[in-house]
Amino acid sequence: MNDKTSVNDPISCGEFGRKGMLYVWILLIIVGFALLVKGADWFVDGAAGIAKRCHISPLVIGLTVVAFGTSVPELAVSVTSAVRHSTDISIGNVVGSNITNILLILGLSALIHPLPVQSTSMKLDIPVLLLASALLVGLGVWGGALQWWDGLILLVVFSGYMTLLFIQARREQKQLAARGEEAPPEEEDPPRTKLGQWFARMEQKLWFLILLTVVGLGLVVGGGTLLVDGARYVAEYFGVSERIIGLTVVALGTSLPELVTSVVAAAKGETDIAVGNIIGSNIFNIFFVAGIASLFYPLTFTIAGNLVDALVALAAAVLLLVCALVGKRNLNRVAGALMFCCFIGYYVYLFLI
Repeated sequence: MNDKTSVNDPISCGEFGRKGMLYVWILLIIVGFALLVKGADWFVDGAAGIAKRCHISPLVIGLTVVAFGTSVPELAVSVTSAVRHSTDISIGNVVGSNITNILLILGLSALIHPLPVQSTSMKLDIPVLLLASALLVGLGVWGGALQWWDGLILLVVFSGYMTLLFIQARREQKQLAARGEEAPPEEEDPPRTKLGQWFARMEQKLWFLILLTVVGLGLVVGGGTLLVDGARYVAEYFGVSERIIGLTVVALGTSLPELVTSVVAAAKGETDIAVGNIIGSNIFNIFFVAGIASLFYPLTFTIAGNLVDALVALAAAVLLLVCALVGKRNLNRVAGALMFCCFIGYYVYLFLI
């Protein structure tokens, strides 16, 4: 009998089928990432446009719609994972995104160009980030999981933080008005292509903005579903835990827009709000994303796994504060190199320990 395995052999066909499905799911993960990014972009554009048409102030839009939009991918992935009971992906996405945002994104950006840290970030945002990171650790360890009541605590604290931001922004607006000044409007580059010019014209119509918002939300939900299902299949195929997939592939994917934006901005020297945006995104991830996700299903918090990751996220926030204090409200290249080395060290730990 021929020693070569027959094409009809069930084992070989099974292996071929599993490999084929692996390639399909990897492709769907990439598609999911693309849908998340583009869907979040359209959702924010549509929602912000509707808010402007309803004469909602730019201040409120910036504090709500835009802030929400930056974390839409993380929210979609974490909620979808919670609904499907893939809690390691859900909590890993939140914690992994926060670690990536500080150690990788700010680290690389500071290596390219020193990053100034605004006084408001030092006085309010960084302390709130430390509080959020500590709360995540405390609530997770306390009950062994983030339960729905833990999610409510996170959301209540988040509401208080947003209230403080709103009060602070209103105070700054009044100070500008008292001096007879106005906040400078955001400058937008004029569209260069015919498609871009058509899109800009259509954004002036309310029905198109509503359609854009609905389609964007649909793309986000669909992309999140593809991403979570694909991540679960890849994890099962390679025998890797969902925790590792959530901390690496999913977290890096959902943080990709911030990574590209921050690195490009640093290369151009436009660093004014880079640190503040990253800090705000991290606060949003813990308070809002983890808070909402835990309302759908308890997010299991294992001592051996998730606790270590949450402590690394807390340590990253502490490192950010220390670097900003030592650098006198400035993240220099030494701080960037330290952050980046810590990120590499953490990934070595994930795959070797």
